[in-house]
Amino acid sequence: MNHSQPQQSAVWLHIGAGSFHRAHQAWYLHRLIKAGDEQWSIALGNIRDDATPLLNTLAAQQGEYVLETVTPAGERHYETISSIKKIIPWDAELSQLIAQGEKPETRVISFTVTESGYYLNNQFNLDQTNPDIRADLQGECRTIYGAISHILQQRKRSNGGPVTLLNCDNLRHNGSRFHQGLLQFLALRQQPELLEWIAANTSCPNTMVDRITPRPSPDVAVRVEQYMGKASQAPVMAEAFIQWVIEDNFIAGRPRLEKVGVEMVESVLPYEEAKIRILNASHSCIAWAGTLVRQQYIHESTQTEAIKKIAYRYVTEDVIPCLSPSPLNLKDYRDVVLDRFSNSYIQDTNQRVAADGFSKIPGFITPTLIECYQRGETPETTSLLPALFFVFMHKWALQQLPYEYQDGIVDPQAVKQMFAAKDPVAVYARDGKLFAELAEKPEFEALLRRSIASVYQWLDSVNAG
Repeated sequence: MNHSQPQQSAVWLHIGAGSFHRAHQAWYLHRLIKAGDEQWSIALGNIRDDATPLLNTLAAQQGEYVLETVTPAGERHYETISSIKKIIPWDAELSQLIAQGEKPETRVISFTVTESGYYLNNQFNLDQTNPDIRADLQGECRTIYGAISHILQQRKRSNGGPVTLLNCDNLRHNGSRFHQGLLQFLALRQQPELLEWIAANTSCPNTMVDRITPRPSPDVAVRVEQYMGKASQAPVMAEAFIQWVIEDNFIAGRPRLEKVGVEMVESVLPYEEAKIRILNASHSCIAWAGTLVRQQYIHESTQTEAIKKIAYRYVTEDVIPCLSPSPLNLKDYRDVVLDRFSNSYIQDTNQRVAADGFSKIPGFITPTLIECYQRGETPETTSLLPALFFVFMHKWALQQLPYEYQDGIVDPQAVKQMFAAKDPVAVYARDGKLFAELAEKPEFEALLRRSIASVYQWLDSVNAG
């Protein structure tokens, strides 16, 4: 692949105007520009209109905003990020986003979507039953597949040249999974010429991204104003820790990201497995457990000994044996992750981290369950994670959660029917979308039954105390 630098200035188009991009990829590009490499800049747009107020605010500030970072010791740092040079206004046809994407100077198109935003089933095939996917198959632009296919079609027509499609999110094998989903989408759209063009003119590197970035709260803007001496709209806040590992597979040149600490590697696999199973799965576990004992923040729940112990034992007893040998020191990684989760200055909510459980169980947790059985071990501690989610969703069905649960693929009716069934645990354990081949195993159902009972028992003891 071509890693050479483009001679003229190049644009990195990012789709997804959330906080994470502004705390992560935009920060790295900003650092590169500050180091004197000004060849690349970011154009920022969104597929849905929910980010329009933010985009308008950023446009009024010429794309600039303040990033606040905080260490576990409470040390705060403020930086004005200036890598976003163009804000793309939203319209229903995404016409301006598509126009930017087709330009030859746009060499990388990156995007951040949630796990559910890939619309993949548990075989990682495109979910053709989803109404958003069905709408996009008819020509709309509700999903990443609809948006990217429109951009690439225009790029092909106007001879825009090759482009790298770069995922920046937590889906395992994200580049490969997206590429497969896009090809299936275009096959269903019966666009063989575009499929042929994509094969010759795109690459989809796998990536691993990491920086805890809570939803901004009003006090961030107050602190920024105190520090800067003037008001700054749309600030974003994140932890001090940051990591980005990218498979070095860019088809149309790339920024020299290795100069600012990005790890450019041949294979992302060991890094993403460690991150997804140790960080992401533990994060969800802590959020579900913390919510059940009426805690609001991740740091509170991580500092609760019984909850921290579940996460620690899950990683130590089940994940580390599954992932060994590894180029990472997995025990150190586990300890750093739990230290990061304990950061009381982040104020990250259990609500944010608990979201999208119906995607996270099959993506983050089921692989460890399966591999434990393959190793001849019973995944006692890992089974506590889906057990916690079962009890969490039971509270949701009873309208007893302290907040609104957000999930891109939840079927509320199916969940309510499950808890109305004669044996809800059996319905849950036999759900192939969640547990793949384990849904057929009576020993897994028996294990899950024991683990769910232990979660209820733990809650009773907490309430009694």
